Amino acid sequence: MILRLVCAFVLVGLLAPCPGISAPLPMVSEGAVRFYNIADKDFDRFSLRPSGKQQQWMRKHYARMQTYSPYFDDRVTWYPNAWVYKDSYAIKPHWEIFESHPEWVLRDERDRMLYIPWGCRDGRCPQYAADVGNPDFRANWIAEARARVGRGYRGIWVDDVNLAWRVSDGEGNHVRPVNPRTGRPMTLHDWQTSFTQFMEEIRAAFPDIEIAHNSIWYADDFDKTAIVRQIEAADYINLERGATDPGLEAGSGRWGLERFLSFVDAIHARGRGVIFMDYGASERQREYGLAAWLLISSGIDLMSSNQLRWTAPGFFWTGYSLNLQQALGPRYQWKGLLRRDFRCGMVLLNQPERAKVRVHVPAGATDLQDKPIEQVSLGGSEAQILRTECVTTAN
Repeated sequence: MILRLVCAFVLVGLLAPCPGISAPLPMVSEGAVRFYNIADKDFDRFSLRPSGKQQQWMRKHYARMQTYSPYFDDRVTWYPNAWVYKDSYAIKPHWEIFESHPEWVLRDERDRMLYIPWGCRDGRCPQYAADVGNPDFRANWIAEARARVGRGYRGIWVDDVNLAWRVSDGEGNHVRPVNPRTGRPMTLHDWQTSFTQFMEEIRAAFPDIEIAHNSIWYADDFDKTAIVRQIEAADYINLERGATDPGLEAGSGRWGLERFLSFVDAIHARGRGVIFMDYGASERQREYGLAAWLLISSGIDLMSSNQLRWTAPGFFWTGYSLNLQQALGPRYQWKGLLRRDFRCGMVLLNQPERAKVRVHVPAGATDLQDKPIEQVSLGGSEAQILRTECVTTAN
């Protein structure tokens, strides 16, 4: 962990690069929001022909962008902090490798090709599930990734890093594939071992770029060897839906918000960062998602949202430019809420399904619209981010 934190200063020019380890974003104050923009097809109208001023705005407001090749290949010249998207084990029917290497697709005991369970309808899904244990598939994946990164991308955003089972028939129903190396039904241990080794091969192939995994936080116990190795093969772990995931409950049970946040703690303990890829659609969910991010922010993490109406140029929510400066400590329980204090503010969050809580806040506190606040009333899945008079901290 110490080595990772030291290497974080490479990007600001304070230290020489650390061999074999890519440097994440430089550490800043835990209360400074760093936004991760998803530059998908809906964003093309903003990235197609931006003016110089618009390009500068994006560089200033987007710490990193998730982009897609080949569309973004000639845009890295004005936005050099782009990560290029690549799925970890998808093979699409129209791809050349499907025609030339059908043996790379996992199959069931009746030799039927299997899918990644997403977007399935009428007995078919858009993507076949590749055998990540196949060394030829892995070598081809890395070669394709190398070609993309060589066009100037700063990193790779690897989708579907699924250490939980994600293999299905054409209806999206889970099917246990046959292990091509044993001829017997694949076990979860087989699946996790192959996936982890694959992620480690990618890390070894690209030691000097940033790598993010879009993984499943509840795939297994946080201290399981495969999970730890997968985390350590990345710089960032993307947490899809963030804290606004509707499946989260209160507390520390299997689906509890506190357990979700403790997974982030486990990632931080290994010197890696997280991305909260928030899907909140209302203003209440927007503040709740950001508040949860502030509860765990370590100084290298990223906050994201899929809502163009408050993330695109000309529509950017001021909350995503917030800077409450240094955290005065970790999050803690306070009067039935989760709380974290910063030099210039505080965050209060009520967990899902909890009863309404009313508390008084420090004199002079304001909300994000600079409206004075004396008392906060929060129902379940609600949060309040407050600005306060900045306190003096010891150097």
